[in-house]
Amino acid sequence: MFIADFHIHSKYSRATSKDMDIPTLYQWAKIKGIGVLGTGDFTHPHYLQELKQRLEPLGNGLFRYKEGKEDVLFILTTEVSNVFSAKGKGRRIHTLIFAPSFEVVDKINHYLEKRGDLLADGRPTFGFHVKELVKIALDASPDCLIVPAHIWTPWYGVLGANGGFDSLEETFEEEAKHIHAIETGLSSDAAMNWRLSALDHITLISNSDAHSPHKIGREANVFLCPRDYYEIIETIKKKDARRLLTTIEFYPQEGKYHYDGHRKCGVVLSPQETQKYNCLCPVCKQRLTVGVMHRIESLADRPVGFRPPNAIPEIHLIPLEEIIAEALGKGVGTKAVQEEYHRLVSQAPEFDILLKLPLEELTHFVPSAVLEGIKRVREEKVEIKPGYDGVYGEIKIFPEKSETEPKHGKQINIQQKSLF
Repeated sequence: MFIADFHIHSKYSRATSKDMDIPTLYQWAKIKGIGVLGTGDFTHPHYLQELKQRLEPLGNGLFRYKEGKEDVLFILTTEVSNVFSAKGKGRRIHTLIFAPSFEVVDKINHYLEKRGDLLADGRPTFGFHVKELVKIALDASPDCLIVPAHIWTPWYGVLGANGGFDSLEETFEEEAKHIHAIETGLSSDAAMNWRLSALDHITLISNSDAHSPHKIGREANVFLCPRDYYEIIETIKKKDARRLLTTIEFYPQEGKYHYDGHRKCGVVLSPQETQKYNCLCPVCKQRLTVGVMHRIESLADRPVGFRPPNAIPEIHLIPLEEIIAEALGKGVGTKAVQEEYHRLVSQAPEFDILLKLPLEELTHFVPSAVLEGIKRVREEKVEIKPGYDGVYGEIKIFPEKSETEPKHGKQINIQQKSLF
């Protein structure tokens, strides 16, 4: 069994950390407990040169870091932005491409460099229809996988309210038969997507879309198959629930486009409340940014809570740093939280702490307040204030905390099994 995060960005993408390079990503993948990590940004010439220098092919479509071990393997991935007009409306779609070799990547880049500037950004932008991107990838190799990224985000999701379409078939037209999976994105989870019967044949995957090393794995996928490119792609294409065990999801309410709203005026509204105001901000009367929940409500043909019979399960997690921060009553970036985080992950990888190790075993090195937080997160007993219009939601693991409650917490019932 291994955890995979396919969608990240390199230091050559806008608004990313300078530390998003292979040596640092390798170390952070070990800290997190990630077994397969996407490279991101293979379209960028300078980054691709680094990938070729630092990665060694294993002959199965995956790669090892030359100066590391095979505990973390890399898979060649990138994200592409297509901005174009279709059916009288401007469209903006982000798409992931998976490739099995540098030779295939070179072919893809050869096509793309004729259509735009690959040096401009790690996530390049092109003016052609997104269905052409499918053709380009599959012409390079039929073993490529094309996955619409964060499909519900308003501005760049394939089903987004502002730049998207109403279905995969409308989007990709004759190429829709080659779309086998979608990425849920931070603002939606599997359960929200289960409400659309049109997605029943599509595999839902989740990835971090990380722009800094410590964010990798905030969403991920749990596989029970060989760490082999072709096995992974086949598992995704077939929606094989025996080998894709679960997706690890951000709480969608924490996503920055979950509810409707207007950040400038501090207005956040449910889809029902938005309808009352005719999609206009009740303060300034400008148009509200319609979020993911509103968009799903408009396209869903099933009620909240519906679960298809072939659904792959999901788990909602909160990063260990955030659990520690709330348990200690300090900010995530503070010295105390960072010291405690690195002390804990020196004992076991983060995903082992959050998901695998029994609470009784965690008592040997995890403080009681943090342990209580882990227990509540495993049981999904949290309170969340929804995000909106680019503002992240807020999670409360300890909403009842008061000055009278000791910071070290109370005695914890540790009769809880791991999630695996």
